[in-house]
Amino acid sequence: MLGPRGPGRHRRASVLSRIISSTANERLKRLRRLRKRRDRDDAGVFLIEGYREVKRAFEAGVAIEEVYVSPALFLGQNEPALIAALGAPTHEVAPEPFASVATRDRPDGLLAVARQFDTSLSADRLDVASGPALILVAEGAERPGNLGSMIRTAAGAGVTAVIAAEPQTDVFAPEVVRASVGTLFAQPVAVASSAETLAFLRAHAVGVVTASPAGEQDYWDVDLAASVAVVVGSEQHGVTPLWLDQADVVVRIPMAGVDSVNVAAAAAVLLFDAVRQRAARPQA
Repeated sequence: MLGPRGPGRHRRASVLSRIISSTANERLKRLRRLRKRRDRDDAGVFLIEGYREVKRAFEAGVAIEEVYVSPALFLGQNEPALIAALGAPTHEVAPEPFASVATRDRPDGLLAVARQFDTSLSADRLDVASGPALILVAEGAERPGNLGSMIRTAAGAGVTAVIAAEPQTDVFAPEVVRASVGTLFAQPVAVASSAETLAFLRAHAVGVVTASPAGEQDYWDVDLAASVAVVVGSEQHGVTPLWLDQADVVVRIPMAGVDSVNVAAAAAVLLFDAVRQRAARPQA
């Protein structure tokens, strides 16, 4: 079983009888425009490319509006069953024009247009009251690949929610979807300002642990088994003064030979130490 149908799905896929063979096709031009944030936001949709990513979107109930396929590029035998299960209007594209709309170097012949979903800062949606919360706050994320990697890491660590605070990219960018390997669709993610995020955490009694090279405590000396939010900053500027001033504790990751690591790597170190601490103290 591939999973449940999400809202807005059609009962049957509608496949065009004529294969799209030109890069100048108007449908393909629209797909290329959706690489830009303004066009995505204006249309309220985004692109999902790749079998794993589309499958995870389908299983999470993301509304798929259109599907573009190039069977000659399929990597396996499972694509036809997934395409049929999606039940969305489907358009076949020749390999060369398909490559013109693909967002990866080695396209696998499957691209979907999906409706953007809710990313509001909601306690019910993020489920912060179900136990000791572990939240990742990624402030000012400017590289979509880093944001997607952090979402993927958060999903692997069983994080309650990821909050993108003041992001310089958007969660619906194709690179975010790709770097998250589709975990974006199952991992609760919210987008908000830093002030809204801090107020939300305080309102729900979630402690704030800010990561910074200026931290005075090593991260492993801090209790991450309680209800906490781990805050990481941008690659260029780090965290803003708000998160340094308002943190319950500012921690550092000790370095040898460099002054910092990639923000996605830093987030992984902190989140999985929280996993380790919680496994050692399940009653926390």
